[in-house]
Amino acid sequence: MDSMIIAAARLLATGDLLGALNRVALRNDAPALALRGIAMAQLGDLVRAKALLKTAARAFGPKEPVARARCLVAEAEIALVSRDLTWPAKSLTAAREVLEAHDDRLNAAHARHLEARRLLLIGHLDEAERLLAGVDSAPLTPPLQTAYELVVAGIAIRRLQTGVARAALRRAENAAREAGIPALRAEVEGACEVLRTPAARLIRRGEERFLLLEEVEAVLASGALVVDACRYVVRDGDAFVSLTTRPVLFALARALAQSWPTDASRNTLVARAFRAKDADESHRARLRVEVGRLRGELHRIADIRATRDGFVLAPRRAAEVIILAPPVEEQHGEVLAFLADGEAWSSSALAIAIGASPRTVQRALDALAATGKVQSFGRGPARRWTIPSLPGFPSTLLLPGPLPND
Repeated sequence: MDSMIIAAARLLATGDLLGALNRVALRNDAPALALRGIAMAQLGDLVRAKALLKTAARAFGPKEPVARARCLVAEAEIALVSRDLTWPAKSLTAAREVLEAHDDRLNAAHARHLEARRLLLIGHLDEAERLLAGVDSAPLTPPLQTAYELVVAGIAIRRLQTGVARAALRRAENAAREAGIPALRAEVEGACEVLRTPAARLIRRGEERFLLLEEVEAVLASGALVVDACRYVVRDGDAFVSLTTRPVLFALARALAQSWPTDASRNTLVARAFRAKDADESHRARLRVEVGRLRGELHRIADIRATRDGFVLAPRRAAEVIILAPPVEEQHGEVLAFLADGEAWSSSALAIAIGASPRTVQRALDALAATGKVQSFGRGPARRWTIPSLPGFPSTLLLPGPLPND
């Protein structure tokens, strides 16, 4: 590799993108194409960057497996940033294995970070954690150390382990400061903002207040019976009942919790669960059936007792009943939660991340677009969706992933 390529690579590593481009802009050999692709990606021209990296990978060919693997890792990073979750993850795994086999530990570690970030994005926290366990963070350069700590913090935030997340973010801040790359520092600052933004609303005996993520963690460990409208579960300490696929039962549970310690009238329950204005005899019969089903689901942690006017929730162990609700309750909240990261998403990528069908996601996007809550650009497969602005709408508790203590 000649001195001009080495100089460009060093400038690229320190964040001097224009300096790097000045040295390779007129060259079309494989190393120069790869460096130009990486520089263009960091400048935000992802389409051009992807094309340059593909050309570079072909130019390197099978005789230079390490260089080709590095190009594939850079392509994977572009796919992750552009939320192209259909990009073949197996190609990244294969590239990492090539780099590990040739003892290119730093680039192999970067590939692991990208794999872990993709898994984190779609809620596979255990797999992301296993990947990180194979990384020795001690010899990492400051930029890679920052990336490593950001993934550690992301996993901890999803698991509601705010102490672990805070410590990881402090280490990430120190590493980003040492790296001296403004984009890295901005990424760390954005991650820190999650811990400073209200993550939920606490509803207790008719009163509401916003909670930070660490306060949510404290509420879940408080011993109260928590009706969690972010995850659609009812929780009592380590025991919980998921009602994700039972919207009517969850609506009843929330209405009962909202009225606790008094009872909820039959008319109120019918209105909340069935969206009916007046409870006729058929509604009352259906209500009895659904309450019986809810009683069966919650039998380990609470009972539901009939009263003269309706029903009352009676916790078996907890001394208090509270509701944990999103700070902003919106229809299609999961879609908004992903779009709140500020990136441009395709509907297919949202479907993969949420775990829903593409048609379901497209209907949700169309409904949100009709009310001006999301906007799109591009056509066909290139169409991308973003959120105009939704101040104070955090995504943490609405994103997929295992529940705490699961």
